[in-house]
Amino acid sequence: MREVPRHILPVLVIAQFMGTSLWFAVNAVMPDLQRELGWPTSTVGALTSALQLGFIAGTLVFALLAIADRFPPRRVFLICALAGAACTVGAWWTVRDQNALMAWRFTTGFFLAGIYPVGMKIAAQWFTRGLGAALGLLIGALILGSASAHALRALGDTLPWPTLMLGVAAMAAAGGLLLFFAMGDPPHAVARPVGLQWRALAVMWTDARVRSSVLGYFGHMWELYTMWVLVPLILATRLQGTALSWAAFVVLGAGAIGCAGGGWIAQRRGSARVAGVQLALSGLCCLAGPWLMHAPAPLFCAWLLLWGITVSGDSPQFSALTARNTPPQIVGSVLTLTNSIGFAISIASILLFVSLADRFPLSALLPWLAIGPALGLWALRPLWREERR
Repeated sequence: MREVPRHILPVLVIAQFMGTSLWFAVNAVMPDLQRELGWPTSTVGALTSALQLGFIAGTLVFALLAIADRFPPRRVFLICALAGAACTVGAWWTVRDQNALMAWRFTTGFFLAGIYPVGMKIAAQWFTRGLGAALGLLIGALILGSASAHALRALGDTLPWPTLMLGVAAMAAAGGLLLFFAMGDPPHAVARPVGLQWRALAVMWTDARVRSSVLGYFGHMWELYTMWVLVPLILATRLQGTALSWAAFVVLGAGAIGCAGGGWIAQRRGSARVAGVQLALSGLCCLAGPWLMHAPAPLFCAWLLLWGITVSGDSPQFSALTARNTPPQIVGSVLTLTNSIGFAISIASILLFVSLADRFPLSALLPWLAIGPALGLWALRPLWREERR
Protein backbone atom coordinates (compact mmCIF):
# COMPACT_ATOMS: atom_id res chain seq x y z
CA MET A 1 0.00 0.00 0.00
CA ARG A 2 2.85 2.45 0.77
CA GLU A 3 4.27 2.33 -2.74
CA VAL A 4 0.94 3.22 -4.38
CA PRO A 5 0.57 6.96 -5.14
CA ARG A 6 -2.12 8.57 -3.01
CA HIS A 7 -4.23 9.70 -5.93
CA ILE A 8 -4.71 6.19 -7.39
CA LEU A 9 -7.47 4.95 -5.09
CA PRO A 10 -9.56 8.17 -5.16
CA VAL A 11 -9.33 8.25 -8.96
CA LEU A 12 -10.41 4.59 -9.17
CA VAL A 13 -13.33 5.11 -6.79
CA ILE A 14 -14.58 8.28 -8.51
CA ALA A 15 -14.18 6.80 -12.00
CA GLN A 16 -15.99 3.61 -10.96
CA PHE A 17 -18.87 5.59 -9.47
CA MET A 18 -19.16 7.76 -12.58
CA GLY A 19 -18.85 4.85 -15.02
CA THR A 20 -21.38 2.60 -13.30
CA SER A 21 -23.88 5.46 -13.06
CA LEU A 22 -25.06 4.15 -16.44
CA TRP A 23 -26.73 1.32 -14.55
CA PHE A 24 -29.61 3.46 -13.30
CA ALA A 25 -29.91 6.11 -16.02
CA VAL A 26 -33.28 4.92 -17.37
CA ASN A 27 -34.69 3.49 -14.14
CA ALA A 28 -34.35 6.89 -12.53
CA VAL A 29 -36.62 8.54 -15.09
CA MET A 30 -39.16 5.73 -15.46
CA PRO A 31 -41.83 7.38 -13.28
CA ASP A 32 -41.75 10.41 -15.61
CA LEU A 33 -41.89 8.21 -18.71
CA GLN A 34 -44.76 6.19 -17.25
CA ARG A 35 -46.75 9.35 -16.62
CA GLU A 36 -45.89 10.88 -20.00
CA LEU A 37 -46.23 7.77 -22.19
CA GLY A 38 -48.63 5.62 -20.19
CA TRP A 39 -46.21 2.69 -19.81
CA PRO A 40 -47.15 -0.07 -17.34
CA THR A 41 -45.06 -0.92 -14.29
CA SER A 42 -43.87 -4.12 -15.98
CA THR A 43 -41.79 -1.98 -18.36
CA VAL A 44 -39.41 -1.19 -15.48
CA GLY A 45 -38.72 -4.89 -14.92
CA ALA A 46 -38.27 -5.53 -18.64
CA LEU A 47 -35.74 -2.71 -19.03
CA THR A 48 -33.86 -3.78 -15.90
CA SER A 49 -33.68 -7.37 -17.16
CA ALA A 50 -32.49 -6.15 -20.58
CA LEU A 51 -29.56 -4.36 -18.97
CA GLN A 52 -28.73 -7.33 -16.74
CA LEU A 53 -28.82 -9.69 -19.74
CA GLY A 54 -26.55 -7.32 -21.64
CA PHE A 55 -24.13 -7.34 -18.74
CA ILE A 56 -24.13 -11.14 -18.66
CA ALA A 57 -23.51 -11.31 -22.42
CA GLY A 58 -20.74 -8.73 -22.12
CA THR A 59 -18.99 -10.46 -19.24
CA LEU A 60 -19.10 -13.78 -21.08
CA VAL A 61 -17.54 -12.25 -24.19
CA PHE A 62 -14.96 -10.29 -22.19
CA ALA A 63 -14.02 -13.37 -20.15
CA LEU A 64 -13.82 -15.89 -23.00
CA LEU A 65 -11.80 -13.49 -25.15
CA ALA A 66 -9.70 -12.41 -22.13
CA ILE A 67 -10.24 -8.76 -23.07
CA ALA A 68 -9.19 -7.37 -19.69
CA ASP A 69 -6.04 -9.50 -19.68
CA ARG A 70 -4.96 -9.18 -23.32
CA PHE A 71 -5.42 -5.40 -23.63
CA PRO A 72 -4.50 -2.49 -21.32
CA PRO A 73 -7.32 -2.30 -18.72
CA ARG A 74 -7.26 1.51 -18.69
CA ARG A 75 -7.97 1.56 -22.43
CA VAL A 76 -10.74 -1.03 -22.08
CA PHE A 77 -12.34 1.01 -19.28
CA LEU A 78 -12.18 4.21 -21.34
CA ILE A 79 -13.64 2.69 -24.51
CA CYS A 80 -16.47 1.02 -22.61
CA ALA A 81 -17.28 4.16 -20.60
CA LEU A 82 -17.50 6.22 -23.79
CA ALA A 83 -19.53 3.52 -25.57
CA GLY A 84 -21.90 3.17 -22.61
CA ALA A 85 -22.36 6.94 -22.52
CA ALA A 86 -23.15 6.93 -26.25
CA CYS A 87 -25.73 4.17 -25.68
CA THR A 88 -27.40 6.26 -23.00
CA VAL A 89 -27.60 9.21 -25.39
CA GLY A 90 -29.13 6.80 -27.92
CA ALA A 91 -31.65 5.70 -25.30
CA TRP A 92 -32.55 9.35 -24.67
CA TRP A 93 -32.95 9.97 -28.42
CA THR A 94 -35.28 6.98 -28.99
CA VAL A 95 -36.83 6.85 -25.52
CA ARG A 96 -40.41 6.72 -26.83
CA ASP A 97 -39.73 3.53 -28.79
CA GLN A 98 -39.78 0.68 -26.27
CA ASN A 99 -38.06 -1.80 -28.57
CA ALA A 100 -35.24 0.63 -29.35
CA LEU A 101 -34.94 1.55 -25.68
CA MET A 102 -34.70 -2.15 -24.77
CA ALA A 103 -31.89 -2.61 -27.32
CA TRP A 104 -30.00 0.42 -26.02
CA ARG A 105 -30.24 -0.83 -22.43
CA PHE A 106 -29.00 -4.28 -23.46
CA THR A 107 -26.02 -2.69 -25.21
CA THR A 108 -25.35 -0.45 -22.21
CA GLY A 109 -25.22 -3.55 -20.02
CA PHE A 110 -22.78 -5.14 -22.46
CA PHE A 111 -20.34 -2.24 -22.12
CA LEU A 112 -20.71 -2.14 -18.34
CA ALA A 113 -18.80 -5.45 -18.46
CA GLY A 114 -15.78 -3.35 -19.40
CA ILE A 115 -16.25 -0.97 -16.48
CA TYR A 116 -17.20 -2.78 -13.26
CA PRO A 117 -15.03 -5.95 -13.49
CA VAL A 118 -12.21 -4.10 -15.26
CA GLY A 119 -12.13 -1.55 -12.45
CA MET A 120 -11.55 -4.44 -10.03
CA LYS A 121 -8.80 -5.78 -12.30
CA ILE A 122 -7.04 -2.40 -12.19
CA ALA A 123 -7.36 -2.32 -8.39
CA ALA A 124 -5.87 -5.82 -8.16
CA GLN A 125 -2.90 -4.66 -10.25
CA TRP A 126 -2.15 -1.68 -8.05
CA PHE A 127 -2.98 -3.04 -4.61
CA THR A 128 -1.06 -6.27 -4.17
CA ARG A 129 -1.52 -5.66 -0.43
CA GLY A 130 -4.66 -4.24 1.13
CA LEU A 131 -6.79 -5.34 -1.83
CA GLY A 132 -9.82 -5.99 0.37
CA ALA A 133 -9.80 -2.38 1.61
CA ALA A 134 -9.34 -1.00 -1.90
CA LEU A 135 -12.16 -3.11 -3.34
CA GLY A 136 -14.34 -2.15 -0.37
CA LEU A 137 -14.19 1.49 -1.43
CA LEU A 138 -14.43 0.63 -5.11
CA ILE A 139 -17.54 -1.53 -4.83
CA GLY A 140 -18.94 0.83 -2.21
CA ALA A 141 -18.94 3.47 -4.95
CA LEU A 142 -20.85 1.07 -7.21
CA ILE A 143 -23.41 0.33 -4.48
CA LEU A 144 -23.94 4.02 -3.75
CA GLY A 145 -24.27 4.78 -7.44
CA SER A 146 -26.85 2.05 -7.97
CA ALA A 147 -28.85 3.16 -4.94
CA SER A 148 -28.82 6.72 -6.23
CA ALA A 149 -31.59 5.78 -8.66
CA HIS A 150 -33.99 6.18 -5.76
CA ALA A 151 -32.52 9.57 -4.83
CA LEU A 152 -32.92 10.68 -8.43
CA ARG A 153 -36.54 9.57 -8.35
CA ALA A 154 -37.05 11.71 -5.27
CA LEU A 155 -35.52 14.67 -7.12
CA GLY A 156 -37.49 13.94 -10.27
CA ASP A 157 -39.99 16.72 -9.63
CA THR A 158 -37.26 19.36 -9.92
CA LEU A 159 -35.02 17.84 -12.62
CA PRO A 160 -36.49 17.10 -16.08
CA TRP A 161 -35.85 13.53 -17.25
CA PRO A 162 -33.79 14.48 -20.37
CA THR A 163 -31.38 16.37 -18.10
CA LEU A 164 -30.97 13.32 -15.87
CA MET A 165 -30.27 10.92 -18.75
CA LEU A 166 -27.83 13.20 -20.56
CA GLY A 167 -26.18 14.12 -17.27
CA VAL A 168 -25.53 10.47 -16.47
CA ALA A 169 -24.08 9.92 -19.96
CA ALA A 170 -21.72 12.87 -19.52
CA MET A 171 -20.70 11.64 -16.07
CA ALA A 172 -19.84 8.15 -17.37
CA ALA A 173 -17.74 9.57 -20.21
CA ALA A 174 -15.92 11.85 -17.76
CA GLY A 175 -15.22 8.86 -15.51
CA GLY A 176 -13.56 6.97 -18.34
CA LEU A 177 -11.43 9.97 -19.30
CA LEU A 178 -10.47 10.60 -15.67
CA LEU A 179 -9.22 7.05 -15.14
CA PHE A 180 -7.34 6.93 -18.44
CA PHE A 181 -5.48 10.23 -18.10
CA ALA A 182 -5.04 10.47 -14.31
CA MET A 183 -3.53 7.00 -13.86
CA GLY A 184 -0.49 5.35 -15.36
CA ASP A 185 0.28 1.66 -15.55
CA PRO A 186 0.99 -0.11 -12.23
CA PRO A 187 4.66 -0.58 -11.35
CA HIS A 188 4.40 -4.36 -11.31
CA ALA A 189 2.08 -4.96 -14.25
CA VAL A 190 1.92 -8.62 -15.29
CA ALA A 191 2.76 -9.51 -18.87
CA ARG A 192 -0.42 -9.92 -20.89
CA PRO A 193 -1.17 -13.39 -22.30
CA VAL A 194 -0.89 -13.82 -26.05
CA GLY A 195 -3.53 -16.53 -26.45
CA LEU A 196 -7.11 -16.56 -25.29
CA GLN A 197 -6.35 -19.09 -22.53
CA TRP A 198 -9.92 -20.33 -22.27
CA ARG A 199 -8.75 -23.41 -20.39
CA ALA A 200 -7.18 -21.21 -17.72
CA LEU A 201 -10.68 -20.19 -16.61
CA ALA A 202 -11.08 -23.72 -15.25
CA VAL A 203 -9.14 -22.46 -12.22
CA MET A 204 -12.55 -21.39 -10.87
CA TRP A 205 -13.34 -25.06 -10.30
CA THR A 206 -9.95 -26.79 -10.03
CA ASP A 207 -8.35 -24.51 -7.44
CA ALA A 208 -9.95 -25.11 -4.03
CA ARG A 209 -9.36 -21.55 -2.78
CA VAL A 210 -10.75 -19.88 -5.89
CA ARG A 211 -13.69 -22.29 -5.94
CA SER A 212 -14.49 -21.45 -2.32
CA SER A 213 -14.69 -17.68 -2.87
CA VAL A 214 -16.49 -18.02 -6.22
CA LEU A 215 -19.20 -20.28 -4.82
CA GLY A 216 -19.55 -17.99 -1.81
CA TYR A 217 -20.08 -15.08 -4.21
CA PHE A 218 -22.76 -17.02 -6.08
CA GLY A 219 -24.68 -17.54 -2.84
CA HIS A 220 -24.38 -13.81 -2.14
CA MET A 221 -25.76 -12.98 -5.60
CA TRP A 222 -28.86 -15.14 -5.04
CA GLU A 223 -29.84 -12.69 -2.31
CA LEU A 224 -28.38 -9.29 -3.27
CA TYR A 225 -30.30 -8.01 -6.29
CA THR A 226 -33.56 -9.68 -5.31
CA MET A 227 -33.34 -7.89 -1.98
CA TRP A 228 -32.80 -4.62 -3.88
CA VAL A 229 -35.93 -5.27 -5.94
CA LEU A 230 -38.02 -6.20 -2.90
CA VAL A 231 -36.95 -3.34 -0.59
CA PRO A 232 -39.23 -0.74 -2.26
CA LEU A 233 -42.12 -3.22 -1.95
CA ILE A 234 -41.33 -3.73 1.73
CA LEU A 235 -41.13 0.02 2.35
CA ALA A 236 -44.39 0.53 0.41
CA THR A 237 -46.21 -1.23 3.26
CA ARG A 238 -45.50 1.86 5.38
CA LEU A 239 -44.39 4.71 3.10
CA GLN A 240 -45.24 6.22 -0.25
CA GLY A 241 -44.06 8.88 -2.69
CA THR A 242 -40.89 10.84 -2.03
CA ALA A 243 -40.52 9.43 1.50
CA LEU A 244 -40.40 5.91 0.06
CA SER A 245 -37.75 6.89 -2.51
CA TRP A 246 -35.49 8.52 0.06
CA ALA A 247 -35.90 5.57 2.43
CA ALA A 248 -34.98 3.11 -0.34
CA PHE A 249 -31.89 5.18 -1.15
CA VAL A 250 -30.78 5.15 2.50
CA VAL A 251 -31.34 1.40 2.93
CA LEU A 252 -29.60 0.35 -0.28
CA GLY A 253 -26.93 3.05 -0.11
CA ALA A 254 -26.02 1.81 3.38
CA GLY A 255 -24.29 -1.05 1.58
CA ALA A 256 -21.42 1.39 0.93
CA ILE A 257 -20.82 1.42 4.69
CA GLY A 258 -20.60 -2.37 4.71
CA CYS A 259 -18.18 -2.34 1.78
CA ALA A 260 -15.86 0.37 3.11
CA GLY A 261 -16.05 -0.71 6.75
CA GLY A 262 -15.64 -4.36 5.84
CA GLY A 263 -12.55 -3.51 3.79
CA TRP A 264 -11.01 -1.72 6.76
CA ILE A 265 -11.71 -4.63 9.12
CA ALA A 266 -10.45 -7.17 6.55
CA GLN A 267 -6.96 -5.69 6.82
CA ARG A 268 -6.88 -6.89 10.42
CA ARG A 269 -9.21 -9.89 10.49
CA GLY A 270 -9.02 -11.28 6.95
CA SER A 271 -11.37 -11.12 3.98
CA ALA A 272 -12.93 -14.56 4.53
CA ARG A 273 -13.95 -13.70 8.09
CA VAL A 274 -15.47 -10.37 7.07
CA ALA A 275 -17.34 -11.94 4.15
CA GLY A 276 -18.58 -14.80 6.33
CA VAL A 277 -19.86 -12.56 9.13
CA GLN A 278 -21.68 -10.21 6.77
CA LEU A 279 -23.15 -13.10 4.78
CA ALA A 280 -24.41 -14.70 8.01
CA LEU A 281 -25.97 -11.43 9.22
CA SER A 282 -27.74 -10.78 5.94
CA GLY A 283 -29.03 -14.36 5.96
CA LEU A 284 -30.41 -13.82 9.47
CA CYS A 285 -32.12 -10.66 8.23
CA CYS A 286 -33.87 -12.78 5.59
CA LEU A 287 -35.04 -15.28 8.19
CA ALA A 288 -36.24 -12.53 10.53
CA GLY A 289 -38.29 -10.86 7.79
CA PRO A 290 -41.69 -12.38 8.66
CA TRP A 291 -41.53 -10.92 12.18
CA LEU A 292 -39.71 -7.62 11.56
CA MET A 293 -41.89 -6.54 8.65
CA HIS A 294 -44.63 -5.93 11.20
CA ALA A 295 -42.40 -4.69 14.04
CA PRO A 296 -42.56 -1.18 15.54
CA ALA A 297 -41.02 1.50 13.34
CA PRO A 298 -37.60 1.79 15.11
CA LEU A 299 -37.04 -1.98 14.94
CA PHE A 300 -38.30 -2.10 11.36
CA CYS A 301 -35.84 0.64 10.31
CA ALA A 302 -32.93 -0.95 12.19
CA TRP A 303 -33.62 -4.28 10.47
CA LEU A 304 -33.62 -2.79 6.99
CA LEU A 305 -30.48 -0.73 7.67
CA LEU A 306 -28.59 -3.77 8.97
CA TRP A 307 -29.76 -5.77 5.97
CA GLY A 308 -28.75 -3.00 3.57
CA ILE A 309 -25.27 -2.78 5.11
CA THR A 310 -24.54 -6.52 5.17
CA VAL A 311 -26.20 -7.68 1.95
CA SER A 312 -23.65 -5.68 -0.07
CA GLY A 313 -20.71 -5.49 2.32
CA ASP A 314 -19.40 -8.99 1.65
CA SER A 315 -19.10 -8.51 -2.13
CA PRO A 316 -15.67 -6.76 -2.14
CA GLN A 317 -14.17 -9.45 0.05
CA PHE A 318 -15.32 -12.25 -2.24
CA SER A 319 -13.72 -10.41 -5.16
CA ALA A 320 -10.55 -9.78 -3.14
CA LEU A 321 -10.27 -13.48 -2.23
CA THR A 322 -10.80 -14.53 -5.84
CA ALA A 323 -8.28 -12.00 -7.18
CA ARG A 324 -5.71 -12.90 -4.53
CA ASN A 325 -5.82 -16.64 -5.26
CA THR A 326 -6.09 -16.47 -9.06
CA PRO A 327 -2.94 -16.48 -11.27
CA PRO A 328 -2.21 -12.78 -12.01
CA GLN A 329 -2.22 -13.20 -15.80
CA ILE A 330 -5.88 -14.31 -15.87
CA VAL A 331 -7.35 -12.47 -12.88
CA GLY A 332 -9.34 -10.07 -15.07
CA SER A 333 -10.99 -12.88 -17.01
CA VAL A 334 -11.79 -14.91 -13.88
CA LEU A 335 -13.37 -11.90 -12.13
CA THR A 336 -15.37 -11.11 -15.27
CA LEU A 337 -16.66 -14.66 -15.72
CA THR A 338 -17.52 -14.84 -12.02
CA ASN A 339 -19.57 -11.65 -12.39
CA SER A 340 -21.32 -13.11 -15.45
CA ILE A 341 -22.43 -16.28 -13.66
CA GLY A 342 -23.34 -14.33 -10.53
CA PHE A 343 -25.60 -11.94 -12.43
CA ALA A 344 -27.25 -14.88 -14.22
CA ILE A 345 -28.07 -16.30 -10.79
CA SER A 346 -29.44 -12.92 -9.70
CA ILE A 347 -31.79 -12.74 -12.71
CA ALA A 348 -33.13 -16.23 -11.97
CA SER A 349 -33.68 -15.23 -8.34
CA ILE A 350 -35.37 -11.92 -9.25
CA LEU A 351 -37.74 -13.54 -11.75
CA LEU A 352 -38.65 -16.28 -9.28
CA PHE A 353 -39.35 -14.03 -6.31
CA VAL A 354 -41.15 -11.32 -8.31
CA SER A 355 -43.47 -13.92 -9.82
CA LEU A 356 -44.12 -15.46 -6.39
CA ALA A 357 -44.80 -12.01 -4.90
CA ASP A 358 -48.01 -11.87 -6.95
CA ARG A 359 -49.30 -14.99 -5.18
CA PHE A 360 -47.75 -14.95 -1.71
CA PRO A 361 -47.16 -12.27 0.93
CA LEU A 362 -43.62 -10.87 1.15
CA SER A 363 -43.28 -12.07 4.72
CA ALA A 364 -43.60 -15.67 3.51
CA LEU A 365 -41.00 -15.21 0.75
CA LEU A 366 -38.16 -13.41 2.52
CA PRO A 367 -36.84 -16.44 4.48
CA TRP A 368 -36.20 -18.29 1.21
CA LEU A 369 -33.63 -15.67 0.25
CA ALA A 370 -31.49 -17.11 3.05
CA ILE A 371 -30.78 -20.16 0.87
CA GLY A 372 -28.06 -18.15 -0.89
CA PRO A 373 -26.21 -17.01 2.24
CA ALA A 374 -26.46 -20.51 3.73
CA LEU A 375 -24.86 -22.12 0.66
CA GLY A 376 -22.31 -19.30 0.47
CA LEU A 377 -21.24 -19.87 4.09
CA TRP A 378 -20.88 -23.58 3.44
CA ALA A 379 -18.65 -22.89 0.42
CA LEU A 380 -16.56 -20.35 2.33
CA ARG A 381 -15.59 -22.77 5.13
CA PRO A 382 -12.12 -23.71 3.78
CA LEU A 383 -10.98 -20.08 3.51
CA TRP A 384 -12.52 -19.26 6.90
CA ARG A 385 -10.59 -22.12 8.56
CA GLU A 386 -7.39 -21.09 6.77
CA GLU A 387 -7.55 -17.55 8.18
CA ARG A 388 -8.13 -18.85 11.72
CA ARG A 389 -4.83 -20.72 11.76
